[in-house]
Amino acid sequence: MSSTANGPRSLYLSIAGHEVHVTEWGDRDAPALVMWHGLARVGRDFDTIARQLAPMFHIICPDTIGRGLSSWSKDPQADYTIPAYCGHAIEMLDRLGLEQVRWVGTSMGGIIGMALAGTKETAGRIERLVINDVGPEINQAAVDRIKAYVTMVPEFPSIAHFEAFLRIAYAPFGKMTDAEWRLMTETSLRRRDNGTYSSHYDPAVMTVFAEHMDEFDMWDIYDAITCPTLLVRGETSDLLLAESAVKMTQRGPCPALITIPGCGHAPALNTQDQVAVLKGFLA
Repeated sequence: MSSTANGPRSLYLSIAGHEVHVTEWGDRDAPALVMWHGLARVGRDFDTIARQLAPMFHIICPDTIGRGLSSWSKDPQADYTIPAYCGHAIEMLDRLGLEQVRWVGTSMGGIIGMALAGTKETAGRIERLVINDVGPEINQAAVDRIKAYVTMVPEFPSIAHFEAFLRIAYAPFGKMTDAEWRLMTETSLRRRDNGTYSSHYDPAVMTVFAEHMDEFDMWDIYDAITCPTLLVRGETSDLLLAESAVKMTQRGPCPALITIPGCGHAPALNTQDQVAVLKGFLA
């Protein structure tokens, strides 16, 4: 991975018996900002915004285990769960010597952020929280949609075919440049033994997800969050419905709600207006 003074830089941390890959940006003496990706994604999804925020923050973008360059679990039922990810997050902060961080979480990363900020033992570790297009209740129809594409791991004969698939599957992310689509492609693929390409995640991640996400309810944890919080929602999101987002603004941390036009689930946080909103809140 090429790097500049601000990043990106790769770290590999031993956490709970796993090798966890972290993309790091910015000065390590700057205020710390964790950016945690969604279910089937990787930490490099935040390259565009991280590059712009790196002069202000020490940015940490992990690949959750089972994704990207992090190791796969030998015990998926135990390791590919939100409680396990929360434990990994706290151990990561401890290993990096970070007592308190700002947190931006997209989808699954937002669930992890809410769980940490709303749990007494870990609440003090989160200074400011950005929840990107997820909430303490999620639309079951969207869960079923996600199950339909992540529980299959299709093979593609070429990188061009794989990129075409990503452009369809992640169109709800909103406006992305050709360079951003190519970066997503190159950081989302792995070559299989037969020479074809597939998505860079352990299929067992999605099997466990499919078993655990029905009847999802985190309201008790959400209501316990006290840190300053910002809620971001894609205008046409099918995961975080508009009425659920409004309810979130009236309970718990009572966050301001920013609706991103032209996006579904979930805004890529890559355009100038989105970056400006986050920069203003995080600073």
